[in-house]
Amino acid sequence: MKVLFISRSTLFSGQGGDTVQMMKTAEHLRKLGIDVDIRRCDERIDYAPYDLLHFFNLIRPADILVHIFRSGKPYAVSPIFVDYAEFDARIRTGQARLVFRYLPADWIEYLKVLGRRLHSGERIVSTRYLVWGHRRSVRYIIRHARCLLPNSHSEYRRLVAHFGLEQQYRVVPNAVETGLFVPPAAEGDRDPRLVLCVGRIEGIKNQMGLIRALNDSPYSLCLIGSPAPNQPAYHAACQALAAQNIRFIPQVSQEELVRYYAAAGIHVLPSWFETTGLSSLEAAAMGCRVVITDKGDTREYFGDEAVYCDPASPESIRDAVDRAASGPPPEGLARRIRERFTWERAAAETAAAYQAIVSSPFPRTAAGTSG
Repeated sequence: MKVLFISRSTLFSGQGGDTVQMMKTAEHLRKLGIDVDIRRCDERIDYAPYDLLHFFNLIRPADILVHIFRSGKPYAVSPIFVDYAEFDARIRTGQARLVFRYLPADWIEYLKVLGRRLHSGERIVSTRYLVWGHRRSVRYIIRHARCLLPNSHSEYRRLVAHFGLEQQYRVVPNAVETGLFVPPAAEGDRDPRLVLCVGRIEGIKNQMGLIRALNDSPYSLCLIGSPAPNQPAYHAACQALAAQNIRFIPQVSQEELVRYYAAAGIHVLPSWFETTGLSSLEAAAMGCRVVITDKGDTREYFGDEAVYCDPASPESIRDAVDRAASGPPPEGLARRIRERFTWERAAAETAAAYQAIVSSPFPRTAAGTSG
């Protein structure tokens, strides 16, 4: 079987959790004998060799539509359905805040696409998206998909509630590389006051709220990640706000992350929304205490074994860090993460979905048309 992964044009220039998800899923699918190629949505593609397409980031439907109509191929979608509504309404600044506070979420996403085109030159690869708008485009993609591959049942339920459509789906968990993220043999080498936050520096991740919570505190906070491509001002504002107990480290490889997770007592991801939080899974797999947002799908992964915080409240974030620091990690959390949330399992679930797709008839009515 030969499969083509397609995602956003900035997949590698502005790497995020979706980049890791795609690369690791492809790596482990290849170990199962499935031939996988990865392409950006703005590339010209010969679809002929592929049995099916696999799209990532449903929130960017313009990147998907053009390939659906040009290829006529069956396809699956990993939605990675992040809800930006609260962040857009409460945290955006300037004119964007005034506009986003009163517009429906789908209109906001449409305006963001236009904004990326105007401000950063990001190409809108589907003219049909401009005519249809955001909501109609997403509903078309959902309706004609052969299978949705959300990271949790919670994510699927949110998708159905928002767009009013059900579809065949199979949960493909986000995961950790179990051969890499192994708890250190000497737990006593951890610094219980060292707090990590691993993730791209951007408003949705809420590093600014974390800085406000831990400024001039007894904790040493280490923020690991590079600024999002369109948010250098946010990164600069975080640096300007940070006290002496806070330091910034640009994005490092997963191999380099291991020594940071092994040294830290706590990992915090106080995002305005998380479908999972890959860095939280990695930190938990290595034995860190985990503080994570209560917004999104995180409870399906961590249950009662993480400390949850309200991203809107620096006081809530600080209280969650204090509670995490006051006791040992939940017994068995690292083992449970390493057993249940692996890239091997993610690949196996994905492969099962592919097999179901190619084994059933598919109407090719869209082949040969432009998007």
